[in-house]
Amino acid sequence: MLRVLCLALCGLLTHTRAEPGALLRLGMDIMNHEVQSAMNESHILEKMAAEAGKKRPGAKPIKGITDMKVKDVKLPVITLSFTPGVGIFQCVSTGMTITGKSFIGKNMEITVVFNITATNRILQNEETGLPTFKSEGCEIILVSVKTNLPSKMMPNVINKFLDSTLHKVLPGLMCPAIDAVLVYVNRKWANLNAPMPIGKMGTVKYILTSGPTTTASYIQVDFSPVVQHQKGNAIQLAGAGEAPKVPEDYVEGSSQLLLSAALLTAELALLQKSFDLNIQNRRVGKPAPQTTETLAGFIPGVAEAYPKPKPLVTHIRINKPPKVTMKTGESLLHLHGTLEMFAARSRRKAPVSLFLLEAHLQLKVQYSVHENRLQMTTSLDRLLSLSRQSSSIGAFSEKQLTGFITDFLRKAYIPAVNDVLQVGLPLPDFLDMNYSLAELDLVENALVMDLKLG
Repeated sequence: MLRVLCLALCGLLTHTRAEPGALLRLGMDIMNHEVQSAMNESHILEKMAAEAGKKRPGAKPIKGITDMKVKDVKLPVITLSFTPGVGIFQCVSTGMTITGKSFIGKNMEITVVFNITATNRILQNEETGLPTFKSEGCEIILVSVKTNLPSKMMPNVINKFLDSTLHKVLPGLMCPAIDAVLVYVNRKWANLNAPMPIGKMGTVKYILTSGPTTTASYIQVDFSPVVQHQKGNAIQLAGAGEAPKVPEDYVEGSSQLLLSAALLTAELALLQKSFDLNIQNRRVGKPAPQTTETLAGFIPGVAEAYPKPKPLVTHIRINKPPKVTMKTGESLLHLHGTLEMFAARSRRKAPVSLFLLEAHLQLKVQYSVHENRLQMTTSLDRLLSLSRQSSSIGAFSEKQLTGFITDFLRKAYIPAVNDVLQVGLPLPDFLDMNYSLAELDLVENALVMDLKLG
């Protein structure tokens, strides 16, 4: 019984093991931008200041001050630093003037400069599976205090009053601002794990492998993307041995997105059928369409079987999932399939098969970004193999056809492949990221995008 339980558990662990997919490193460049933007766009400090003067049900009045209002909120200066294993330590430097009537009956003004400090812990939300920031340990540190109260008359009383008042007012007034800013930032993760279409063939979802981790230099989010056919069947990402890594030579504080070759391979598997093509009356480097007369120069049996030229029809079928490979500075796309050429007949008669070839195409890939999608453009690098599977025109050497077939593929088939690839591959949707300025680098088994802010 114990052995059965162990086998079942091992099987479960094997099934749920994270496959190579993608990872995101968020440096201080993006985090500074996001928190500062959230603070500015939400106008949260001004809103908190406006709320301070309103009477709220159940709120206790502050002893010694009435008709309290807040004005002249200073533009905040935000300083962030990573806390390994936790998240981000945040310090917001700002100031304001608090007005009202004091306990001695006079109009009072307190101009205060202070720092709000808090630890923003990054977690994985249990309900949504998304990254989320949560503030902890908010504190107010006074930097300077000025007042129009007559401190020379009663210094001890005035200082005690100021200290008591500010420590009652400021935490309740300002600490919610930190939480509000994080709510604003957290909303920008909302679409991260939503399914994104790859043409009409399927979707990809960027699912977190586990909770985000924090080092002294960045926050890392690991993904186990789910690539799924439109009909619902998921495509398993192939293991690539050692997991791809982001090189360590990027500028300190910068941010990167890594996409593994295994992920791109799975996404292109959705498009496999789209790479099948029927070609007829296509001009390939000649002023006239290809005919059996063109083939006769390479295969004598064609001239005997078709003394009068017949138009050629070509069927290309990709019978194995496409495979993407990557190494430093180079990426290749491998297509395995068949190429069958036919002699066309009248419209009512089916074309006659001349021969069927098994082919392995190696394409060079160039990457770019358009409208926040990864674009691939290919060119034929080599025809790695070409073997005859059947022939109705007798035996012939495949080598005699290699040059012709290569030229044919380059001019008639590769443009069609590039047309299919124009659908683009979706990139993770987080923090309103604009990928158009990213610099792309090829490393071992992965594409790395060095993310830039506009």
